[in-house]
Amino acid sequence: MSRIGKKPVPLPKGVTAQVTDGSVTVKGPKGELKLKLVPEVAAAIDDGAIAITPREQSDRARAMWGMQRTLVSNLVRGVTEGFTERLEISGVGYRAAVQGKNLQMQLGFSHDVLHPIPAGIQIVCEKPTSITITGIDKQLVGQVAAELRNYRPPEPYKGKGVKYASERIRRKEGKKK
Repeated sequence: MSRIGKKPVPLPKGVTAQVTDGSVTVKGPKGELKLKLVPEVAAAIDDGAIAITPREQSDRARAMWGMQRTLVSNLVRGVTEGFTERLEISGVGYRAAVQGKNLQMQLGFSHDVLHPIPAGIQIVCEKPTSITITGIDKQLVGQVAAELRNYRPPEPYKGKGVKYASERIRRKEGKKK
């Protein structure tokens, strides 16, 4: 049995939700998000909260129950607060800047890396070595952060590369004479 699935997702003030044909649409001050639920679970709105319930008692239905509740919770949090991911760049000459609809990064290659900024995502570079990605869709924010990190993942000897701000790099000792 899912423990997290039993808790209904509360709807804060200013947020409206709609359940139609196995999908949940949530509108809030930051925008609108939609999620198509898997067929094993059902959603209903009652007492200002969205309740997710399994349609049957199969293993897959119980596995999807908690996940779908968390995804609905992410929709509600996204349209009220939004999501943020921070990246840090370390290395001599490594830097990033936003130019129009692209993020330009210099990561030690012979060319600059241009990454197009997708719709619904805002990227800000407060310093040339820090990138802040914000948006209402948690999956899209995480995907963009992972793509940027993948251009030059941090290496264990000097720690050069693009890393999450909360990430800790395990350093290795270099060659000995």
